[in-house]
Parts: sequence; C-alpha cells; structure tokens
Amino acid sequence: MTIATQLNELKANIPDSVKLIAVSKYHSADTIMEAYNEGHRLFGESRVQELVEKKELLPDDIEWHFIGHLQRNKVRDIVPFVSMIHGVDSLRLLREINKRAKQINKTIPCLIQLHIADESSKFGFSFDECRELLASNEWSKFQHVKICGVMGMATFTDNEKQVKSEFKSLYRFFHEIKEQYFTNDRFFCEVSMGMSQDYTLAIEEGSTMIRIGTAVFGEREY
Repeated sequence: MTIATQLNELKANIPDSVKLIAVSKYHSADTIMEAYNEGHRLFGESRVQELVEKKELLPDDIEWHFIGHLQRNKVRDIVPFVSMIHGVDSLRLLREINKRAKQINKTIPCLIQLHIADESSKFGFSFDECRELLASNEWSKFQHVKICGVMGMATFTDNEKQVKSEFKSLYRFFHEIKEQYFTNDRFFCEVSMGMSQDYTLAIEEGSTMIRIGTAVFGEREY
C-alpha cells in the first residue's frame, strides 16, 4: 500500500475536527514529499538535528511539530521555524522557549506534556505537578509562549481498557485546567493524544490531535 493510499484512508476515517500529525522521524525527505504531494502539511519530528536537516530540504509551508523530549540547549535550533512544541515537561523548558522566542520576537504555541502512562520511561508532569506549575502563575508572565493545550502518551499495551482510562484521565484534566486557568482563551483547545496503535481510542476519548507514524509511512527507513 502506498503512502498516498494510507494517508488518504486515515483522513477518510478521522473526524474533520482532528488534526493528523504525520510523524516523519527516521524517514527521508523524499518519503515526506510523497505525503506533501497529497496535500498534507502537518509533520512531526522528535529529534532536533533530524528536524533541522529536513527543514532545509523541504518546502517552507510545512508546519513542523516537535513531539519528542526537548533538551533546553536545543530550543534555539527549532524556535525560528517550529509551529508547535508538544512536549513541554518542565517550567525550565517553558522559560527557555520563552527566552529564545523573545530574541526573535516570535510566540511559540506549546502543549503541556502529562505523564499518564504506567511506564517510567515516558516524560511529563504528573497532574499534581502541573497543578502546582499553573498555581505558581510564573508561566502567565511569559509573553512569547502560548499554552494551547495538553499532550500525553498512553501505556504501550494491548489492554484497551487501560489505554482508554489513561486517555480519559487526560481529557478530564484538560477540562479541569481550562476551566480554572484558560476559560476565556480560545487558543487553549488542543488535546494531543493517540498514535498508530491507539489513535481510534484516543479520538473516542476526545483527542484533537493524533500523532501517526507507522500507519502513514510504514516501518522506519533508518
């Protein structure tokens, strides 16, 4: 099955309200262009060096989403062109993004990453840590970042009940903090959850962004 076929089948089976981020890590610029030529513009990368290299090879109207764990010393490399940073998992990272964005007079859309999985290897705030972050109010002083929602990754398991429960908890938390801190902020509207193996469950539980790699591009090329 071609990338074009896979991409179009996916789009035909997801609601118009759900954004499909085609996760292109470990795939070549030529492969990405196959999806681009089908009209797709939202792509996700999780390694800074790979993203920077691809950005130089591909059309300027691509909206790049950084979806991986971002180190603070790499922020300046992607701030000039990135459309959204999904994995903000510390106040220090948020502060660094604001600092680098201020230097070029830009505002960066960001998602707060929550740890919802039963796996210690995944990053993100606990719900209580995120409540503490928002209650501290320091984040609201950052003029060059815009918090647009939340992001989370479910446990990698065949237990659909567990995955649905984790997604449900993230969606509930999104509404909790929206009501408390972002009531009148129309930009705070994104729930980024769901990947190739669980995106249908994520959509059922309220996802507005799914991050799909294998189901679009197949197995990684390198």
